[in-house]
Amino acid sequence: MVLLVTKGIVKQFGAFRALDGVDVEIEKGRVTLIIGPNGSGKTTLVNVITGVYKPEAGRVFYTKPDGKMIDITGWPPHKIFEIGIVRTFQIPQIFQKLTVLENLLAVARGQRGESVISALLKNWVKEEEELARRAFGILKAVRLIDKWDVPAYLLSAGEMKLLELARALMAGANLIILDEPIAGVPVDQAHEVFKIVRDINKQQNVTFLVIEHRIDIAFKYVDYVYAMASGKVIAKGLPEEVANDPKVKEVYIGG
Repeated sequence: MVLLVTKGIVKQFGAFRALDGVDVEIEKGRVTLIIGPNGSGKTTLVNVITGVYKPEAGRVFYTKPDGKMIDITGWPPHKIFEIGIVRTFQIPQIFQKLTVLENLLAVARGQRGESVISALLKNWVKEEEELARRAFGILKAVRLIDKWDVPAYLLSAGEMKLLELARALMAGANLIILDEPIAGVPVDQAHEVFKIVRDINKQQNVTFLVIEHRIDIAFKYVDYVYAMASGKVIAKGLPEEVANDPKVKEVYIGG
């Protein structure tokens, strides 16, 4: 099943056309990778998908858990988040002074204690306990269980990336968009990050869309690849197919 589709996306900044008719399809249950040199339009595409930018042309469609495909073009970011599309950032956007566990609890949806009226009702404490149990389960999945009480600013670069992933899971994401999840991360930690992404994908059936420059690492862990250059998709297919595509080789190594 196709979870997300973009059709003919065009985004301009003045005279500069950052996206020039971009079509992608994200299959549910896959880890899909978008690659391309700086300025190719990768992050701009993500910003269109997540409502940060409105496209000049084209549409974005998303399949809800009930199987109904809806047009989400131009929706504001908070509505995109509410339907289960959650993104991370190249520079992690975490609460630095909160502990790892507190970072997860802060993004949990529908907490009864957030409302004055509902907080007065019975059983909200039990709900808080259930949220904590869920958070610990997620921290175990991302290998941060031993760091639950550590302030986030003390984490390593790789651990901060994993904390962002954990926060996306805690928010109930159906599609997680990872923007350069191993940028600035040492090689050994980079492989660990992708192994965890792959495990979560397989065990929890979470769909991932990943932007990453370090394709030598990323290609080992993904199902499908789109290559972009100058605002267009220039190749798509299995990792080995895209790696051997002449247009991709020309972009990366000059032919």
